[in-house]
Amino acid sequence: MKRAATLAASALSLLSLATLTACGGGTEPDDAAGEPGPSASRPEQVPPARRLTGLMVTSADVDGFSVEKYGDEFALAKSPAEVTLDKPVCAPLAYAMNQLPLGEPRADLTRVLADKAGGLNSAHTYLTLTAHASGGAQSAMAGVRKALVACGDGFTAEGSGGTSTYDSVTTEDVAPAGDETLGFRSTMTFRGASHTLHTQVVRSGDVLGVYFSVNGMAIADARPSEAKLPPAVVKAQNAKLG
Repeated sequence: MKRAATLAASALSLLSLATLTACGGGTEPDDAAGEPGPSASRPEQVPPARRLTGLMVTSADVDGFSVEKYGDEFALAKSPAEVTLDKPVCAPLAYAMNQLPLGEPRADLTRVLADKAGGLNSAHTYLTLTAHASGGAQSAMAGVRKALVACGDGFTAEGSGGTSTYDSVTTEDVAPAGDETLGFRSTMTFRGASHTLHTQVVRSGDVLGVYFSVNGMAIADARPSEAKLPPAVVKAQNAKLG
């Protein structure tokens, strides 16, 4: 798998990133005439990007984990349009496992979480949130469900950053979350070593959360691995989504 080296480089680069702390925006200025404006009786519409920032976990929400900004310099692709698949129906799974947004969101945000006690040999968890127009999140979730039915025997995804081949994809039970949730495990082989990756997709209203764990250093070193989603991270992010 051509992406193994980039996964390892990504894992190494995480140690040098400073922990991100998101700050809220300011308030609207008062109406100059002192009279209620046309929108005074309506709730302020929070921009989708700012809304996602408020919904994303921070280091304060997940004790023992750092929460870092995601850099796509080592990504399979920088956008879904750059990805080609041998089985197009599997596209939502490829996007979910490569920090690419599902559907056609109004905004998206990705963070990388690392266990502070785990060092370079531990898995990293990627959280991607997307905000959709009405009905968009449900449609994207349906695409994931359809892909899980069709892609059990694996697929190959190719992007500007390399190629990833998944040997198998299997649904797995996950704790109830949001309005609906799906979990799946995928396997891949590199230089004779087998790796198991875990992913969960949660829909809460018009927001999707995708949680994905991978051990990039193990893949680069050709050591067998299984990257499980940390329960504390999943619980904290589910709580933020509501």
